[in-house]
Amino acid sequence: MAKPTREALLEAFRAIEDPDFRRDIVTLGFVREVTVGEDTVSVRLVLTTPACPVKEMFRSRVEEEVRKLWPGVRAVGVILEAQVRPTTPQAPLMENLLPQVKNTIAVASGKGGVGKSTVAANLAVALAAAGAQAGLLDADIYGPSMGVMLGVRDKPRVDEARGVMIPVEAHGLKVMSLGFILEPDSPVIWRGPMVMKALEQLLKDVEWPELDYMVVDLPPGTGDAQLTLTQKVPLSGAVIVTTPNEVALIDARKGLAMFQKTDVPVLGIVENMSYFVCPHCRGESDIFSRGGGERTAKELGVPFLGAIPLDASVRASGDGGTPVVLAAPGSPVAAAFRALAERVAQEASILAGGGRAGWERRAATLNAIRS
Repeated sequence: MAKPTREALLEAFRAIEDPDFRRDIVTLGFVREVTVGEDTVSVRLVLTTPACPVKEMFRSRVEEEVRKLWPGVRAVGVILEAQVRPTTPQAPLMENLLPQVKNTIAVASGKGGVGKSTVAANLAVALAAAGAQAGLLDADIYGPSMGVMLGVRDKPRVDEARGVMIPVEAHGLKVMSLGFILEPDSPVIWRGPMVMKALEQLLKDVEWPELDYMVVDLPPGTGDAQLTLTQKVPLSGAVIVTTPNEVALIDARKGLAMFQKTDVPVLGIVENMSYFVCPHCRGESDIFSRGGGERTAKELGVPFLGAIPLDASVRASGDGGTPVVLAAPGSPVAAAFRALAERVAQEASILAGGGRAGWERRAATLNAIRS
């Protein structure tokens, strides 16, 4: 069979559909280059995120379509790149202190002790490891912990001439935390207006670079920091962290309702400490019950982003200053965090790209607010 033309290949690629946008990859503009050689084909795809969970599916389907059209082809090369799209702001007139950030993702919980900061740290590191330009803002004013979790001991540099702080670099991230500035063991005994002012300064008085994703670790509950963030930054969405037990789920529902009332899309719920795998017998124990996060997500009509097992390596790596995604990349818990990062990036891409599934969830959120 004669080698196909570029146009014939493009027509064949229309059979490959993105499962989120429900349109083919040619129409979506993912196919940027198709080069036909003497006995080879090279295809360059530009996806919406480097953490795309179906990128290998795209690679295999492209190769499959080429070989179907040209059985005698010797080699098919598929180059995967990504160009992260910015999320449309919630309100056109909303103040935006981070215009250089394409997607700002709040990580929140209804109560403390559910591992929210651990999830935020590993989520941000996993996004950076996938190839995204990522940042992490520790907005937990009363209990900043990212200095310990990321092994940051130096204070941020201050550019006196411009009156801005330079974010610290750690594990491929741009990071800022009030804990980097305060003296160790110094308590934060502030009223609400001071908390709001401090968070605003961490947003506008820090020289944040252009970023694909900014992960914001919020304090637990529904208070001043959460309200300030929703007013000062057009959030791409919120990730709600909970444990499976009912006490945590009650508060998780309250946190989710707060974001819905402020017109912030909820990207989904993640169940942390979902189960424990014994390192000796490999048996699974449901220490905090199991499945509550997924059940709650279904009840509230939001995505379930995944279950993170309870693993001692998470604690050890966090205390050691290197998140488990990097400290033990081959472990099941690291794989769970990488899968979480892919799901979060996927949900943000759907909203940013106007995919039908994204707009359906968006409409459901707005209807819930109105009712």
